[in-house]
Amino acid sequence: MQNEITKPTRLLDEHGHITDPGWARQLFWTYDRADIRAPKWRIKEWDYYLVTNDSYGVAFTISDLGYMGLIGASFLNFEENWEHTKNVLTAFPMGRCHLGWHSDDGDAVFRSKTFGLKYRVTPGKRRIRCFIRHFYRGEDLSVNLTLDQPPMDSMCIATPWKEKPTAFYYNQKINCLPASGTVTLGSRTFTFTKGKDYGVLDWGRGVWTYDNTWYWGTGSGQIDGVPFGLNLGYGFSDRSYATENVIFYNNKVHKLSEVDFGIPKKTDGSYDFMKKWKITSDDDRLTGTFTPVLNRTATMDFKLIASIQNQVFGHFDGMAVLDDGTALPVNNFFCAVEVIRNKY
Repeated sequence: MQNEITKPTRLLDEHGHITDPGWARQLFWTYDRADIRAPKWRIKEWDYYLVTNDSYGVAFTISDLGYMGLIGASFLNFEENWEHTKNVLTAFPMGRCHLGWHSDDGDAVFRSKTFGLKYRVTPGKRRIRCFIRHFYRGEDLSVNLTLDQPPMDSMCIATPWKEKPTAFYYNQKINCLPASGTVTLGSRTFTFTKGKDYGVLDWGRGVWTYDNTWYWGTGSGQIDGVPFGLNLGYGFSDRSYATENVIFYNNKVHKLSEVDFGIPKKTDGSYDFMKKWKITSDDDRLTGTFTPVLNRTATMDFKLIASIQNQVFGHFDGMAVLDDGTALPVNNFFCAVEVIRNKY
């Protein structure tokens, strides 16, 4: 039984434990850094945006990982089969990134001599501005995007770790945000069109245990002109209270149970990310194949601190069943599925 939260509540009690673990359609839990019972350098906060269509995409992150800040931007070219990412690391931000207590609260900004990234949130809109000098092959990157946010459900989850009750994962995914604007790389301009292209916000706060692997899938688009999206995830924190697996359809959430990505393996047991995956839910409400087109890989390994990332973009073909039993054929639906191991 998945525990759905339907009214506002405090996220953490006086002991730093989640008061009511589960999932919700909105951010009903109140987050306050003062309630956390962990050193400041263990607190993790991040705002991540991904905007794509079938041809190209961009991703941005501003994250405060306590002892390290990570600010990043990626450009993804699916037609030409390449991607490029630029990251900046900062030391011991511990709250100085001013990431909001709520996904609708506050603006986040990073500026250096060669890298500027700004998120601005106003009622019904999210704006992303970015400029990076010499981003790729000497060419500058300039981004001016707007994501509309109509009244809509989102996927929210608050779960602890069994082995450490003061560790917690608090997360919201807002899919199917209509995107518009431009991305300019050197002399080329790439346009996102409202009503055709979409973005997702991954908003998270928490204290994690040291060594974790998460599996996350996200997609935002349309089926017959109606907004449709997926959020799939597992392997991270204690999911006995709830999963984060949902179908988004016409701005409403339809809840799924457990999922498995069915990633093919090589003879040595490691994942073969660029072969077809078999994605299924245990309630048979999501079934299909995922065909990869591009793997954005990144590895940071300082022994005690490490992050090994595989973010695979491709197309999902299959069937999605809504809460009322309506079966939606899903054809050539563009999405991203990732496997990331972090030690920090």
